[in-house]
Amino acid sequence: MTDVYLRGLGFAPTDETNKASRPTFSQAWRYQHQRVAQDGARLFIEHPLGIDCCRLSAVAAPLAAQDVFATLPLHDEAGLETAVAAYYAAHGGVGPLAPHTSPSMYRPYRRQE
Repeated sequence: MTDVYLRGLGFAPTDETNKASRPTFSQAWRYQHQRVAQDGARLFIEHPLGIDCCRLSAVAAPLAAQDVFATLPLHDEAGLETAVAAYYAAHGGVGPLAPHTSPSMYRPYRRQE
């Protein structure tokens, strides 16, 4: 799976602020689908470091097994398309564009002298 392929399916990286500090695509990545489901659920896909698969979830960084609804080999494009369609079917269909959220930037307090 490549960045161009995932973007073609409607996914976008969850963090595009500082691309230089992000791991390379072959190491680890996380994307969010640009559309929410009809019931408001969001769809995330990620490839964790050191694991030869990708997983689909309704949460950005699933830690519990029940949060992951599909685990696929990295190059199973047909399986990914089927899993995305099944996700939206289970949540009432494809809904509107997800609201854009900008990540919070840590800015230390500077004392006025």
